[in-house]
Amino acid sequence: MASVKEQVTTLDAVVIGAGFSGLYMLYRLREAGLKTRVYEAAGGVGGVWYWNRYPGARCDSESIYYNYTFSEELYKEWTWTSKYPEQPEILRYLNFVADKFELRPDIQFHTRIEKAEYNERTNRWQLETKNGEKISAKYFITGIGCISTANIPKFKGLESFEGDWYHTGHWPHEKVDFTGKRVGIIGTGSSGVQAIPVIAKEADHLTVFQRTPQYSVPARNYPYSEEEVVQAKASFQEMRKTVRDSLAGLPVSYGEKSVLDDSPEERQKTLEKAWEIGGTTLLFAYKDVITDERANEIVSAFIRSKIKETVEDSKTAEQLTPDYYYGTKRPIIDTDYFETYNRSNVSLVDVKKAPIEEITPKGIRTADGEYELDVIVFATGYDGMTGSLFKMDIVGKEGVCLKDKWENGAAIRTYLGMSTTGFPNMFMITGPESPSVLGNMPITIEQHVEWISDCIDYLRKHDIETIEAKEDAEQAWSKHCRELADTTLYTKTDSWYTGANIEDKVRGFPIYVGGYGPYHEKCAEVAEQGYDGFTLMSNTVV
Repeated sequence: MASVKEQVTTLDAVVIGAGFSGLYMLYRLREAGLKTRVYEAAGGVGGVWYWNRYPGARCDSESIYYNYTFSEELYKEWTWTSKYPEQPEILRYLNFVADKFELRPDIQFHTRIEKAEYNERTNRWQLETKNGEKISAKYFITGIGCISTANIPKFKGLESFEGDWYHTGHWPHEKVDFTGKRVGIIGTGSSGVQAIPVIAKEADHLTVFQRTPQYSVPARNYPYSEEEVVQAKASFQEMRKTVRDSLAGLPVSYGEKSVLDDSPEERQKTLEKAWEIGGTTLLFAYKDVITDERANEIVSAFIRSKIKETVEDSKTAEQLTPDYYYGTKRPIIDTDYFETYNRSNVSLVDVKKAPIEEITPKGIRTADGEYELDVIVFATGYDGMTGSLFKMDIVGKEGVCLKDKWENGAAIRTYLGMSTTGFPNMFMITGPESPSVLGNMPITIEQHVEWISDCIDYLRKHDIETIEAKEDAEQAWSKHCRELADTTLYTKTDSWYTGANIEDKVRGFPIYVGGYGPYHEKCAEVAEQGYDGFTLMSNTVV
């Protein structure tokens, strides 16, 4: 009996992920007339903001800049409530965008792409979902985020724990009630710093298991006044240009002076003022905080002094005092984080000194003893930059897997962070070696989406079948990214930027540190020169 022909969904473009990247990419491609579909594993739009529902989840970029700027009408229709928006508000915003532009009909939810393979005979990408659905598309675009794959350490005995456990990156939709519970939280990165003060107010007792103490600066969040909202909306055009040309997608720039130029008295005054303003002001107070070890140590020492002023117990304060270069991990801002350790129902456990040995049925056992718990919260972060790409089986020309080409992270090579040799017609939104996480993500996402959609428009108008990064351009870009990174202190610190939070992951720094504005200029120059650094193959070429 003849087999029934396998049904294949045929599209012009497939986009993976329905967060900030995927929604705008869908909008642009659909406006250009391409038959496009977004595939999203979650049950709704939002990307990381769909999953990150943990207590205290909040953005660390100011809300009036943490949004799309491609539409002035959209910007003026939406009103943020406070300086740093909470997760529910950001998720409402992204749902508002999806509804305004009627994007949902072209998004397939509850669908995970497991494999994407390039067919050299047809010059098309063949994709397969977890449920076995087959898809064929000319263009394959990933909008999966840099920090969207949760990292759950492989602790012995986790399956034996009799209580409940959660990861901050995969939080339940319903409220988790900590009232009267003995809670343990593992991790004091950004999500841990946000969650700890909130959980502490509810739990009977909170035990924080800390491996590495963190620098954190007060957010100084506050609700916007009506006057501030009116002013922000009236200044849209100026704001849009400023953030797109800036170093970090925000209307801030590094100070003109070195930390070392000021007298101790002047320096203290500057740092105190930045501390009172809060947010990332301290990081940008001087020009050389991220590039000069002596300058960084002065600012780091200032923050350490603030920790010791805030935390009443001297032993706990000492345990909370970091010793790495400030700003070389993701800069953390908080609300009452260090103050929380003054509560009688909060205790700190140093798991670098006494490592976690196993999860037991009753709690957590470290080298120093067992802690009985009702709930465990993993605030252990993500497999950043490459984790989400490696979760898919992405296969390019000659059957080469992306994971193998990049040798599991040991030899990441891209061109502009958007393309990689051997994978024609594949684009990565905020991929490795783009500026991505070193700033306000929606701004660099917009630039990537617009560059990619303009590129596809150029290909279609000029009857070009494929676009692929040239090997020499890729090597030069990767070398340039490494050289820039090596002029900073970023590469001297273990962080999720470098992959140090993932067991057995090769260390590197796959991020462009030259700033959003200069990066945007480089991308524009490449396009203006007919996509210099790419091989373009027309339909007439055999």
